Amino acid sequence: MKMARRDSPVHPGSRQTEGERGTSRRRDHKPEQLRGPQRARIRRKVGPLIFQEGSNMNGHPCVGIDVSKEQLDVAQEPRGSSQRMANTPAGIDQLVTYLQTLQPTVVVLEATGGWERAVLRALVAAGVPALAVNPRQIRDFARATGQLAKTDALDAHVLAQFAAAVRPAVRPVPDQATDMLKALLARRRQLIEMLTAERNRLTTTLVSVRRSLTAHVSWLEAQLAEIDKDLDQAIQQHPLWRVQEELLQSVPGIGPVLSRTVLADLPELGTLNRRQIAALVGVAPMNRDSGRLRGRRTIWGGRAPVRAALYMAALVATRFNPLIRVFYQRLRAAGKLPKVALVACMRKLLTILNAMVKQQTRWREPVQVVA
Repeated sequence: MKMARRDSPVHPGSRQTEGERGTSRRRDHKPEQLRGPQRARIRRKVGPLIFQEGSNMNGHPCVGIDVSKEQLDVAQEPRGSSQRMANTPAGIDQLVTYLQTLQPTVVVLEATGGWERAVLRALVAAGVPALAVNPRQIRDFARATGQLAKTDALDAHVLAQFAAAVRPAVRPVPDQATDMLKALLARRRQLIEMLTAERNRLTTTLVSVRRSLTAHVSWLEAQLAEIDKDLDQAIQQHPLWRVQEELLQSVPGIGPVLSRTVLADLPELGTLNRRQIAALVGVAPMNRDSGRLRGRRTIWGGRAPVRAALYMAALVATRFNPLIRVFYQRLRAAGKLPKVALVACMRKLLTILNAMVKQQTRWREPVQVVA
């Protein structure tokens, strides 16, 4: 029988007997030293460990709010008491009072198709540092931290953990006029999509339904004309937008669709450098390199409405804008694929617009363009 050494140390609070000290393992490992099942057991008991170092130590927590149609779930990190309030004007007032008392470092909401707008606007008006984030970022963050289950309460805690770990920068909230302009542009895109689908059906439909399709196409065209009038009126009533639209449309190839899309969905134009604005829109080439492998550069993410309008504007500019036309022809002569060259023209056109808005200068025709 193997006997334990009598000079082995006795740890305070240990439940080991004198005969067990020589044969059992020490269990006072740090969490980062544990592996496999041991780490999993500790995670089930005390929760994720990765947020302990990133939590705010100045006494002000980070707050996450899961917004649904009827309720608001509020959680904080480091973990404290959770709250649930009604998504009504009275419930929003209660939330504002609660957060003003809590004094959080940052409050993160998930963009939920418009239900978060009233909450976000009320928090910003009350001086609470709040912002809405992309739902894809939150789900990717939850999966990366092992949170696969999804409920409103769990989502609120994930939002709070995201706020504590990432510390996203608070952005200015668009005013009501900008929200109205965005809504009109979104409705215009919906009408164009429906109109295109109905016109395509007219080419292959039977005579029995042609009358219905023709009537619907006429109605959609009338609605589109009304939306365009509302957009014209909104631009004319806003002095700053009127000046900016005239500035943007001075560039050959830029029409009202792109200029108004930029005013509504890209308020950062003119405040960032060329690399930042290209990444924000989603026309900056992304690297995919690993070791000796050099992958193809691709664009990804960004603001889809701006990118779609910029694509059509660049397509027109390759024919009617002398600077963009020569740039496109030079890229094609160098062997670039048509779509690659067109994306480069989108990025160049965006850079030009960004510089014009920053310096408040109109387009000037180049004196001499050399291919």
